[in-house]
Amino acid sequence: MSAVTPSIASNELAQLNERSREIFRQIVDAYLTTGEPVGSRNISRLLPNSLSPASVRNVMQDLEMLGLIQAPHTSAGRRPTELGLRFFVDAMLEFGDLAAQDRAQIDAQIRAGAPSRTLEGVLTDASALLSGLSRGAGVVVTAKRDQRLKHIEFVRLEPTQALVILVSEDGAVENRVIAVPIGLPTSALVEASNYLNARARGKTLDDLRRDMGTALDAGRAELDDLTARLIATGLASWGGGPADMPQQLIVRGQANLLEDLHAVEDLERIRLLFADIEAKKDLIDLLGRAEAGDGVRIFIGSENKLFSLSGSSMIAAPFRDASQKIVGVLGVIGPTRLNYARVVPMVDYTAKVVGKLLNR
Repeated sequence: MSAVTPSIASNELAQLNERSREIFRQIVDAYLTTGEPVGSRNISRLLPNSLSPASVRNVMQDLEMLGLIQAPHTSAGRRPTELGLRFFVDAMLEFGDLAAQDRAQIDAQIRAGAPSRTLEGVLTDASALLSGLSRGAGVVVTAKRDQRLKHIEFVRLEPTQALVILVSEDGAVENRVIAVPIGLPTSALVEASNYLNARARGKTLDDLRRDMGTALDAGRAELDDLTARLIATGLASWGGGPADMPQQLIVRGQANLLEDLHAVEDLERIRLLFADIEAKKDLIDLLGRAEAGDGVRIFIGSENKLFSLSGSSMIAAPFRDASQKIVGVLGVIGPTRLNYARVVPMVDYTAKVVGKLLNR
């Protein structure tokens, strides 16, 4: 496994003595466990070698001057800064093997039902699994596949809305809601479905959109204008516009991010993160950065603009197909006090299991 390239290069940090490192480690461990700052008296009780609270305070002052810890508000305790967490993850944290129980659960849930499940089903399960194991949000991004079509149907929802249902040959189903003119007869929905199904089977969406571009113009004699517009709108709902993204994003477990909040401002930070996740583009861009190298990437807080306001972290790893080409990235989003020692090998192992499944 490889973490993100260390951003801590200061000789002062590299030369911290053993006492300073141990006190810093205790502060970080307490924060990762409780989310709360810890005071010098509590630290002095935790140290293997007896050290007075006054001596601990002196070391803490040095650590604070280096930017590794801070005092939130007027608290007498200290907690690590984002710089401190990065130093801890890159220079001090040891990543062990994934627990046998976690390994068995990942194997069982991701491999269950294979090879009959669709890729989207596998990735959705992987995202939900990571969310459940980490108590964070599980995320997956992968290129939208050029699926071949089996069936397309238009179904009325409301007087001004219809549902377009697309079924691919591998059984994957996608839905889009589109606007329709008031008064559009049900017969137009049926005619649009029949017209596309007569031409869609076995083709990709790109194939169908390309064919329909000229066919609709030539075929308006056999279609009324409303039906032709309905077909064009339905096909456009699957892309072809400037806002369409070539990747699909799967997010599960956002509600986990609402757990264990410590203040009203925590809730506001998570609200901002939810808004960013819904916008998708920044998260897809960030996950794409995890494709830049082998192994696990760790993004902490404001190191990335997506998390600059929410104070979150993400651990992500790429997965590969049979030709060893990177075809997607999966990971976990959570607070900066994620259990990095557990989540990093968990994400790494899950990416490997998904890759092996794709190689069959």
